[in-house]
Amino acid sequence: MFAALYGWLGSFLHSRYAELILGLVFYLEAILLLPVEPMLMVYCHERKDKAWWYATIATISSVLGALTSYAMGYLLWVHAGHQIIYNPYVAYVIKPETFTYLCSLYKKYEWAALLLAGIPPIPFKAATLTAGFCRLSLIPFVMCAFIVRGIRFYGVAYVTTQYGSSLIAFVKKYRYQCMVAGAAIISAVVWRIAVCYLF
Repeated sequence: MFAALYGWLGSFLHSRYAELILGLVFYLEAILLLPVEPMLMVYCHERKDKAWWYATIATISSVLGALTSYAMGYLLWVHAGHQIIYNPYVAYVIKPETFTYLCSLYKKYEWAALLLAGIPPIPFKAATLTAGFCRLSLIPFVMCAFIVRGIRFYGVAYVTTQYGSSLIAFVKKYRYQCMVAGAAIISAVVWRIAVCYLF
């Protein structure tokens, strides 16, 4: 399904709507659960002369999407926050006092939490939505979003322009193994940080 979608989106690469389509996809990436790096890789591989420009569009669009997701989380708290956390079904999963404690940890370590959230396979949308719901400070949130999105997308642009076809072929051939290995490594790192600094 995603391959067909990326193929269709990639067909706009050489049209005048290329930047608009790219920006729209990366805006939605921060709101919906969309794996968007393959699309950026294709854009950067096909147009190496514009790779840094594409990475810039991806970063700015993703941060705008993150702000939208933050606003959604904030409005959700304003209009239904207490009803949600004190709902008996929700309380069965997470107690209100536990939620309050986790929110206080989120606020205390917001820089570390948001910076880690920009690393795959952690969904960035989860961090942006909960940041609004927990009412994190907006300025640090925006700064962290620019840092993590910039590192991620400029990194994709750099690696793609340097290694190009061989990288894309490798990812296509071993994509599931890469996902599992990446998830295992990052989970171990996140767990180690949590053990050292949060508990």
